[in-house]
Amino acid sequence: MINFNSASAIKTFLEQEGLGMQKKFGQNFLINPAIRQSLIDELGSVDEVWEVGPGLGAMTSLLLDKGITVRAFEIDKGFIRVLKQLFCDYEKFHLVEGDFLKTWKTQKQAQFLLGNLPYNIAAVLIAELTENRCLFERMVITVQKEVALRMAAVAGSNDYSSLSVLCDSVYKVKPLMTIRPSSFFPQPNVDSMGVLFEKKKEVLYPVLFYPLVRALFASRRKTIRNNLLNFISSLSFADHRQLCEFILKENGLNGNERAEKLGTEVFLSIAKSIEKCENEYKDVNSRKYSEGTGEDTKSL
Repeated sequence: MINFNSASAIKTFLEQEGLGMQKKFGQNFLINPAIRQSLIDELGSVDEVWEVGPGLGAMTSLLLDKGITVRAFEIDKGFIRVLKQLFCDYEKFHLVEGDFLKTWKTQKQAQFLLGNLPYNIAAVLIAELTENRCLFERMVITVQKEVALRMAAVAGSNDYSSLSVLCDSVYKVKPLMTIRPSSFFPQPNVDSMGVLFEKKKEVLYPVLFYPLVRALFASRRKTIRNNLLNFISSLSFADHRQLCEFILKENGLNGNERAEKLGTEVFLSIAKSIEKCENEYKDVNSRKYSEGTGEDTKSL
C-alpha cells in the first residue's frame, strides 16, 4: 500500500508507475492523515458512499476498512489502473471510469457523497447534482476556500451568490476546517476548506426556481426589476412589464432591490408567483381553444 501521508513517497510511486499529475483535472492529494480521518468522521454512520475523485485511494482505503461500500468515480486512466490494482480484492469497491459529470446518471445513487473536488468543477458539480434532484442525506467535500465561503454565504454578505442560494435551497451548509496548502501534494496556491452538507427536510422547488436564481444574479449591478423583466421576457407572456410589476408587488418588493440582498425564501416566492401565472395562462388558453375561439391569451 502507498504511504499516503508522505509527499516524497507519493512522488516516488508516481514516478515508478510512470504517472504524472494532470493540471486539467485539478489533482492534489490530501496527505494530512488527521484531516482525512476528520472528513470521513463527518459522514457519520453510512453503509454506502459515492467518492468523487479518489485519486490513488487514500480516502478509499479508510472507507473500505470501515466496511463501507464505495462507488468511486475517477477520470484519470493512470489512477484507474492503480485503483484496480489496490482494491480489486475488495467486494465493496466499485469503480466508475470517466468524467463524473457524464457517468453519475448511470449509477444507482447512494445517500452519501465524499469528495476532494477539483477546484475547476466544484461549483458546476454541485449545481449539476442539485438541479437534477440528485440529493444526498449528507455530503462532505473539500473545495477551494473561496468556493466554500460562497456555498455557505448568507444574504447580504460579500460572498453571497447564486451558488449560495442553490446550496441553501436543499442543504444546511457548514464549513468544517480550513486546509492549508501544506496538507496537499502538490501544494495548491490557495487555502482549501472542508464543507458539510446536510439535506433539509423540505426540498421541493418549482422548475423555474434555479433558472430564475441564475437570471436574477446574472447582472449584479442591475436591480431586481431589470433582471426579473429580462427573465419574464424569455417566457410565454405578452405584457412582460405588467406581469413584472405584479410579481414584484405580490412579493412585497419595490423593484430596486438587488439579488445579493434577498434570501432563498424570497427567490422561492417569486418563482411560485411566476409558476402560478403560467398555470393560469395555460388554463385560460385551454378553455379558449376548447370553446373554439382559437384566441391566444398571453396578457396575464
